[in-house]
Amino acid sequence: MSAQQHLLAARQETEYQALASRFRPIFERIAAGALERERSRSLPHEPIQWLKQAGFGAVRVPVEYGGLGASLPQLVQLLIELAEADSNIPQALRGHFAFVEDRLNAHASDTQEVWFERFAHGDLVGCAWTEVGAVQIGDVITRVSRQGDKWLVNGSKYYSTGSIFSDWIDLYARRDDTGGDVIAAVRTQQPGITLSDDWDGFGQRTTGSGTTVLVNAEVAEENLIDFATRFKYQTAFYQLVLLAVITGSGHAALRDFSEQVRSRTRIFSTGNAGHVRHDAQIQQVVGKASGQVYAAEAATLRAAEAAQGAYLQRYRRNGSAAQDEAERQANIAAELQSAQAQVAVIELVLSATSNLFNALGASGTSINQQLDRHWRNARTAASHNPVIYKEKIIGDWQINQTEPPYVWQIGAGKPAA
Repeated sequence: MSAQQHLLAARQETEYQALASRFRPIFERIAAGALERERSRSLPHEPIQWLKQAGFGAVRVPVEYGGLGASLPQLVQLLIELAEADSNIPQALRGHFAFVEDRLNAHASDTQEVWFERFAHGDLVGCAWTEVGAVQIGDVITRVSRQGDKWLVNGSKYYSTGSIFSDWIDLYARRDDTGGDVIAAVRTQQPGITLSDDWDGFGQRTTGSGTTVLVNAEVAEENLIDFATRFKYQTAFYQLVLLAVITGSGHAALRDFSEQVRSRTRIFSTGNAGHVRHDAQIQQVVGKASGQVYAAEAATLRAAEAAQGAYLQRYRRNGSAAQDEAERQANIAAELQSAQAQVAVIELVLSATSNLFNALGASGTSINQQLDRHWRNARTAASHNPVIYKEKIIGDWQINQTEPPYVWQIGAGKPAA
């Protein structure tokens, strides 16, 4: 590394520490209540309000519009720290930061001052894209239609992560008039919207990932956004947030298991020391897990740099074929590196959060301690966007240079013959 690169790295680290210091006291307050929220399955309304008031939702918004101007790697690193405090909360904010990212990309060609000011004011955005039941893959049942001088939305969504905490919903729907797919930015505080906390997964239980029902919910025409304009590296971005959640879960497991080992007084006769904390085999268990989590974080942040590259290329476009190709290559890199990190991070953190139990006895499985939540949370976040398909996509690129898909859907398959 050259002297100039060292200076740049040092400056970036200084900038990040200044940014993180603004939020770390809040992260500590969030961590203090995380175990009790897990035990009682209490949604983190108050912690999210703390973050909202501190401007956390505007960390990526340009400084001139009241935000903090953070880069994507800085955002992801913040989300890892937040996930260590409570991994449910960054996932609850996943839809918000994706919508912010989309407006940042749109700003390259059309001012987004109105949205930036909303974010700086504290407005949060949830998401509602997925439909369950009989909906065919590639279809969208939720509809936007014009009735008189109003645009109305009708439909039902599941996995509405974060919407129950939010001021707006990033809603995927289809227009009745044109048949085109849109993002409808819908205000949550209106009579036509019902938000339910009915997510029943064994992990990430307080993300607010439940059902959203819309019955003649109103949406302003200017908030109907053509889905074709959605930022290209969106799938990579969504995966980056999940990688931050998984990595943060690994850090939290290391923190809690290390504390348990440090304070443990009972030993096994088959052990190697008079205190568990001095037992070389126990130290090895914790040390290996630490290395795995370190590697997971490094992979996550490396993938975030690729996404930042795609974002920057969006602003470098000048209409030339060369710039178009540079942006395409940047988006390919963002998608592939997020998938490569996904393959590595999932295996590393699931291994760490499981094998750390070897450092304790049967008491480590106490429901009161909830140490299993770290594995459950990581396993649940790892179950999104199936990694087996990402491995195939990576392999197809590696062998055949097949460009990865930037949008994918889930739904009912074809009826059996």
